[in-house]
Amino acid sequence: MPEPAARPRTDPGLARLNALPPESLRAELARCLDVERWVAAVAAAAPYRDRHSLRELADRQAATLTGGEVSAALARHPRIGERPRGEGIEAAWSKGEQSAFTADPGDAARRVQRIFAFAQGEYEERFGRIYLVCASGRSPRELLSDLVTRLENDEGTELSVIGGELRKIAGLRIERLLDGT
Repeated sequence: MPEPAARPRTDPGLARLNALPPESLRAELARCLDVERWVAAVAAAAPYRDRHSLRELADRQAATLTGGEVSAALARHPRIGERPRGEGIEAAWSKGEQSAFTADPGDAARRVQRIFAFAQGEYEERFGRIYLVCASGRSPRELLSDLVTRLENDEGTELSVIGGELRKIAGLRIERLLDGT
């Protein structure tokens, strides 16, 4: 006698998102990437079949960020090494994303952080905005290397790089949103 087909497991994170009223869903998505067009497009596709379809849609929409959208989205992100404002979930996510950089460092790491702070000031003077990178899982030395390399970019290239970093951050945050972390 054949075994009955296994019932698909319910994804509690996805079920929670799918059950949200539209405005609440939009607010949750804005925590991942605060770009109105992106939020509207991703919210309009609810309810989602599965995590994969949500992640794929969110990534596809984030891949087309304009320079203006990138600039607007930067307003919600703290500088690397700076404590995020507020106590909400976004602040907690930012703290976690920057944990390798903000952890109590040894002397060598403190030197890297001082050099980083100087280079970050150079970046802000050159581009007129904060340096944004998906810092999750990256060491202070890796971030410093990325920052120094990006100082050589022209404006258009740098906007494109920032868009890619926002895209990575949005992807990580969607996972955290689904996992309730």
